[in-house]
Amino acid sequence: MDLRQLNRSQSDVALRIAKRLLEGEGKNSNLVFSPLSIQALLSLVAAGAKDNTLDQLLSFLGAESSDQLNAFASLLVTFVLADGSPSGGPHLSFANGVWVDKSVPIRPSFKQVVDTVYKASLVQVDFQTKAMEVISEVNAWVRTETKGLIKEVLTPGSVSSETLLILANALYFKGVWKEKFDASRTKKDDFFLLNGSSVQVWFMTSRKRQLVSAFDGFKVLGLPYGQGNERRCFSMYFFLPDARDGLPALVKKVCSESGFLDRHLPNEPKKVGDFMIPRFKITFGFPVSENLKELGLESPLCTKMVADHQQELYVSQIFHKSFIEVNEQGTEAAAVSAVLMCGSCGFSIEEEKIDFVADHPFLFMIREDTTGTLLFIGHVLNPL
Repeated sequence: MDLRQLNRSQSDVALRIAKRLLEGEGKNSNLVFSPLSIQALLSLVAAGAKDNTLDQLLSFLGAESSDQLNAFASLLVTFVLADGSPSGGPHLSFANGVWVDKSVPIRPSFKQVVDTVYKASLVQVDFQTKAMEVISEVNAWVRTETKGLIKEVLTPGSVSSETLLILANALYFKGVWKEKFDASRTKKDDFFLLNGSSVQVWFMTSRKRQLVSAFDGFKVLGLPYGQGNERRCFSMYFFLPDARDGLPALVKKVCSESGFLDRHLPNEPKKVGDFMIPRFKITFGFPVSENLKELGLESPLCTKMVADHQQELYVSQIFHKSFIEVNEQGTEAAAVSAVLMCGSCGFSIEEEKIDFVADHPFLFMIREDTTGTLLFIGHVLNPL
């Protein structure tokens, strides 16, 4: 399996997690999460795993070996997630952190992967007597790496004297639309909710041609970000069902049909008729562990990140929190994931105009199109 196949696997895993969330705890609320952040963290866990845990992680992530995952992670860090703002592209930040109890010696092989592939900062701490201080330290790191968009990922009591190691990943994205919306044309109109009622929200609009395609029962809109002089191409995609209550069926279609995105993403600008996209802002957090368990990643996940004479560590909890804001200028989004480990394993001719009026619940994604990497996925049930 080559790295292109791993990109396809990344999308497949991302959509599996999305389906679980969109039909589960996010069913009745706005939702956003970063599958990439979660997958990066699981890959880091795999770098220190062996036996059944490694087999489970490789199977779940669609990889043949931890070396293959590390090679893919290196590609992501150096190409997909490199900051593009100096050349006029999106501002990107991708950081990993490791906090390990001072009593636990890290295996040199794992530390090398942490340093060279994931470029993570490694800090020795005292979980035994200063757990609250560690929580504050990790949350401060989260605020810094997400530019203040996410205030914390660990809550009081989430870390105890039994915790021996924390792995964390933070992803920040800020992209300006290639064609910005004219804020003076933004207007209020009705957005129809799944229950049949409506709310008044602010809609952005434009008369310019758009990357849009119409299919049986739904439409797809692509809004590219300014790329600068880069080889990468970041876009945000909106999947809008024709029916006002059609989001659940569309989620099932998008997230269940293999190769769906490759067959349905628009690739040429077309004339639009009525065109409205709501402004929105979402914060969403959830415990990852139980959702992964439902997807077949069983506990306990044991790792051998520590020296050979030490006990194995096991994954006790995985947390995730994400934020996104979409307005006339572009998009700002952030996500953070954290794994807590304890000891003892267990896109010209005249054509028909296409309306795209997102005045009812829709699905969205932020994607790097050159590689197909999905950074963020979510849905909007109520822009307010």
